[in-house]
Amino acid sequence: MTAPSPQIDVRAPRFAAALTSVVLAVALLTGSGWLVAAQAVVFAIGAFAGLRSAPYGLLFRTLVAPRLGPVREREPEAPPRFAQLVGLLFTVVGAAGYLLGAPLPGAVATGLALVAALLNAATGFCLGCELYLIARRALPARTA
Repeated sequence: MTAPSPQIDVRAPRFAAALTSVVLAVALLTGSGWLVAAQAVVFAIGAFAGLRSAPYGLLFRTLVAPRLGPVREREPEAPPRFAQLVGLLFTVVGAAGYLLGAPLPGAVATGLALVAALLNAATGFCLGCELYLIARRALPARTA
């Protein structure tokens, strides 16, 4: 039997998506592969160390959440954490494109990551989370 996924404040991923949107929009406007790479590092921390360790999660918990009041709703961490992994893949491709002299693939990959982040920030719809749920349904359950 597997342990339940840690629970997170549902407002935190949307906040992180808003910051991610700003970073990726600036990266697209400036063509900065280094800025895309910095966002990739943020995604990597969230995907591998967990959302509580991710820089935007720390900002949310320390600066934003205390001003919003108590948590009213929580969600499992696993789907947003998977979304961080998806974002990491796109930003690694984006950063590589820019930094290796292929700005078109860099811009396309960065733009796709930006669209997903904007969608989450503006509507709360997490594309990476939905991919996680689809994958969970498609893969057979593991038994202990």
